[in-house]
Amino acid sequence: MAISQLQVTGIRNLKPVTLHVSPRINILYGDNGSGKTSVLEAIHLLAMARSFRSTRLQPMIQYEQSSCTVFAQIKHTDGSQSNLGISRDRQSELRIRIDGQNARSAAQLAQLLPLQLINPDSFRLLEGSPKMRRQFLDWGVFHVEHQFISAWQRLQTSLKQRNSCLRHGIMDRSVIAAWDNELCIASNEIDQLRRAYITKLKPVFEQTLAKLLDLPGLTLSYFRGWDKTSELQEVLNKNFDRDRALGYTQAGPQRADLRVRVDKHNAVDILSRGQQKLVICALRIAQGHLLSQARRNECIYLVDDLPSELDEQHRLALCQLLDDLECQVFITCVDKQLMISGWRTDTPVSLFHVEQGQITPSE
Repeated sequence: MAISQLQVTGIRNLKPVTLHVSPRINILYGDNGSGKTSVLEAIHLLAMARSFRSTRLQPMIQYEQSSCTVFAQIKHTDGSQSNLGISRDRQSELRIRIDGQNARSAAQLAQLLPLQLINPDSFRLLEGSPKMRRQFLDWGVFHVEHQFISAWQRLQTSLKQRNSCLRHGIMDRSVIAAWDNELCIASNEIDQLRRAYITKLKPVFEQTLAKLLDLPGLTLSYFRGWDKTSELQEVLNKNFDRDRALGYTQAGPQRADLRVRVDKHNAVDILSRGQQKLVICALRIAQGHLLSQARRNECIYLVDDLPSELDEQHRLALCQLLDDLECQVFITCVDKQLMISGWRTDTPVSLFHVEQGQITPSE
């Protein structure tokens, strides 16, 4: 699967553009502030219905424009084609079209156009809160395990209702017990799905990282969100008075974490920035491998400022690994000379120069 044509209108400083892109490697180069990252942001909007640069929509829409629109033609591995389009206006109204039909939710886009983003904010995967790592984990489970979304929705509903009871002092034990039961059923299902996914992810991650970096002692482990020796219902009963005092449920899969450590220390406290970037790249690429195995539907990779934090040896190693994926990659950089080597001679590579929002195919 790959984008064959991309149309972008009304996003930040980009001029309206139609790009015919390579099914493999696409390099966007130009000065800082020229609009390179905005192209990646447009693709991300098409796949996720949101920006990766801001939680607010307003900054993404070009000044004096009422809305922004992204359209793409997608070619699938079986030869079929899909047309995807998304538009968002300043009132946050969302319009999604898939093959000429209105789509019901952004989840349909995510299933059709799975993305992996590697950008400066990706360091938050190691140094940020557990929420960041749960999102990473659940992205993978969502794309590999089809029953995950229904279990996740069931969890959100039961957790919201239980927390509401706790906040409003509803002490009817039969009401609490009913939501506890729903919460435990959904939590155990999510925990099982996450565990199964981690079991698949770890060996792929280790093999991928070994191609980039020699890091003896690095481990990947999973904390489910409550004591591993106790049933969740037992933990909920034990913590009930404290949950009531706090107004929310402390234990459960909403507190899960994916822990990356080196010799029992948090990886972020041990590794250099360059090493952290390579670990993050290995995690993202490993997820892409699992997705391709499960759905035969390759990921699209967005890599913002690939050369930063990396010396030549590790930059070339990362390029080789991305090349070996045989999927579509969009890369931004300032100096194209750093990125034109490192690819196999038979790999299709397209260059695009970005200057003051104008995108021009280049040699």
